[in-house]
Amino acid sequence: MTLKAVHSSTSAAARPMKLGVSDLWEMALVIGLVALALTGCKPVQRGYQGWVEGDFMFIGPEESGRVTELAVAEGREVKSGDFLFAVDSAVQTAEVEAAQAALDQAKARLSRIEAAQQRPEEIAVLEASRSQARAAVEFSTSEIARVRPLVEKGVSTRQQLDQAQANYDRDRALLDNINRQIEVARLSGRREDIDAARYAVEGAQASLANAQARQARTRVFARVDGRVAEVYYRQGEVAPQGRPVVSLLPPANVKVRFFVPQAVLPSIAIDGPVSVSCDGCGAGLTGRVSFIAQQAEFTPPVIYSLEERQKLVYKIEARPDQPGLLRVGQPVSVELAP
Repeated sequence: MTLKAVHSSTSAAARPMKLGVSDLWEMALVIGLVALALTGCKPVQRGYQGWVEGDFMFIGPEESGRVTELAVAEGREVKSGDFLFAVDSAVQTAEVEAAQAALDQAKARLSRIEAAQQRPEEIAVLEASRSQARAAVEFSTSEIARVRPLVEKGVSTRQQLDQAQANYDRDRALLDNINRQIEVARLSGRREDIDAARYAVEGAQASLANAQARQARTRVFARVDGRVAEVYYRQGEVAPQGRPVVSLLPPANVKVRFFVPQAVLPSIAIDGPVSVSCDGCGAGLTGRVSFIAQQAEFTPPVIYSLEERQKLVYKIEARPDQPGLLRVGQPVSVELAP
């Protein structure tokens, strides 16, 4: 090699290199990857597995009875105010009729007292009513004695004993009222008679309202819009008090449950947006975060994986914006909004 060639090569090596824009981007990408590898950082995961849950409303009779009407079926949509089912109301209807008769009797007596002085014949009627009231008190007393051992054995409910006690108190009050009416009837003044008759009317009106309220409770109506999830008792079956006959799932009670690691919690807030996807669901399902757990727990078995088996996660719940497109128990994928 000649001296001129060596000098030319050395001069070229000493000149600065000219880099283009693409070369600079490639160098920045390499530097970033190297830094990521050295620091051990991982990209933040935005998608998580979960499932759909629902807070069901269990609708049952306030008093036990045989189901006489069933107006709904599983899967049917109902509106608030729609009739659901009814139980046998023979006992309640009889109570309404008896209370109505007692009210009519009390009103008629008040009218007679206000019109003229009581006669001996009217006092005789009161005495007959007192005999009837005494008989009612004796029956109520025996009913309490019959029901109390059954409640202690667990055969009858506590409500039946309470109802028997209420009947006794009502009959006893009626007897006391009639006794006072008889005492007042024998007085010389009329004001006391009129007041006693008015009290009797008020008591009869209260008894009638109570009987009508019990009768109305035998027919059950929906209080919210929703879908009938399950029917537990059919027409002809006896539904115990407090046991549901049907269960409803209102759209507002549908929720998506998923779990996230602790590192993701700072990026989640109540009412924050999420995206939901599932097999067979349409695209674009969204929701809002409605619950963030305050305590960590182990990853539920339904979403166990080799990487997450020993990790502690936090339960998150979100209310979907389109609850009608999801089904309870359906697995879904939830993606947090960036």
